[in-house]
Amino acid sequence: MIAVPHDISPQDYLDIERQSQIRHEYRRGLVYAMAGGTDNHDRIAFNFLKVIDDHFGDSTDCRFHSGNVKVNYKDEFYYYPDAFVTCDPRDRTDRYLKRYPKLIAEVLSPSTAAFDQGEKFKDYQQLETLEEYVLITQESQRVECRRLTSMGVWETTIYDGDDLVILQSINLELAIADLYRGID
Repeated sequence: MIAVPHDISPQDYLDIERQSQIRHEYRRGLVYAMAGGTDNHDRIAFNFLKVIDDHFGDSTDCRFHSGNVKVNYKDEFYYYPDAFVTCDPRDRTDRYLKRYPKLIAEVLSPSTAAFDQGEKFKDYQQLETLEEYVLITQESQRVECRRLTSMGVWETTIYDGDDLVILQSINLELAIADLYRGID
């Protein structure tokens, strides 16, 4: 990730982002232009959201979003996760920002994997409602689910091969193969 080389206020970032045709993420005063994704990245994110849509149907107070809606924590960060779910009614007041997700998923790219697995996860852990963080690998059928336990500790479960991926936060089991359907 390459940052714009000077400090910028959160409000200035939001003003610029509303007018920009290129998406940017914000982290503690620095703005990062987002690189374009691959077709496999896009397909995996689509498949993930499709399974969630089928699971929820029309009878839920939860909403799910793709990488076009920002997740925000105070003035610390504004990120565009590849997919996330919020069931908190407070997230219905702003169409561009969500602050109370319960599940966030990132499809790992070679250029962002280390950040997604490390610093971004640390940032996301500040969100009071986050229960599950899902990292989906592009190059192999591998999904890592990090879950917040009732003891306040994050535990990691790795799924691969023919496993069923369990998303406890939204009470969903899905075949790992469903995430990778249509991938070259």
